[in-house]
Amino acid sequence: MTLPVDPDLRPVSVATADGSGAHYWVWGDPAATTTVVAVHGFRGDHHGLLPIVVGLDDARVVTPDLPGFGVSAAFDSGPHDVDAYAAWLTTFCRQLHRTGDRLVVVGHSFGSVIGAAAVAGGLCPDALVLMNPIAAPALAGPRAVLSTIALGYYRAGARLPESLGNALLTNPVIVRALSEVMAHTADPALRSWIHDQHRRYFSSFADRRVVVEAFEASVSHDIGEYAARISVPTLLIAGDRDDIVPVAAVQRLAGELTDSRLLVLADVGHLIHYERAEPAAAAINEFLARRLGGSTSGRP
Repeated sequence: MTLPVDPDLRPVSVATADGSGAHYWVWGDPAATTTVVAVHGFRGDHHGLLPIVVGLDDARVVTPDLPGFGVSAAFDSGPHDVDAYAAWLTTFCRQLHRTGDRLVVVGHSFGSVIGAAAVAGGLCPDALVLMNPIAAPALAGPRAVLSTIALGYYRAGARLPESLGNALLTNPVIVRALSEVMAHTADPALRSWIHDQHRRYFSSFADRRVVVEAFEASVSHDIGEYAARISVPTLLIAGDRDDIVPVAAVQRLAGELTDSRLLVLADVGHLIHYERAEPAAAAINEFLARRLGGSTSGRP
């Protein structure tokens, strides 16, 4: 997998929103008149969306680490829930958005819920892209048992003495097991790279309170809660083998949105950003060119 630059590059900027410093990186064409803000999923950081970023044409792409994850500080006060993250994203986008430019929000998995909640709450991007969208409540759907077991795991990590709790939540054997379950590719090289990405970045959270609160938020909310208040053009990109969100739920969500397009990619699960980055990026480019008109850079 080819990434745009050294993945350990230091952030180019730090933005302060809602009392927390959020580190972010800027890629692509700095003069482009379309700014894409890409929001990663639960337990990840900005590295996870770099395979998508490298395929976006003629855009200025901003990839933050969510507060409490990667190198971004946790919120100073209050829980790390959907409302807090949505408020943070709204402020972040308004700080980064340049007058006259077009704004696009891209969210993967938990990031899709955050993006949807922000738009429903008043953020007005020109387009919204939701990859592996959380289209159904995890604690009430066909994966409810697995979600409940995972919730018990995170709560156990919070209740144990600090050293034991941290050891449980960052246990490399458990991280590898989760990676094995989520990866569907049969390509040994790609599979090995995915496992390495999870090993490197899946445990980079500020503390166990953050990761437990964020997990509870991720399984307690879904995009359907916000669908009626989302009117911007929306692209949904789903995997036909997604073990977390069934395709049928995403299809229902597409019907609930005012202006949506659904793309279902074959032979991929919840890791579209790793396993189908090129077709996903191509779909985003095509969608933005059609819906925003012309090139995403604003040039003819």
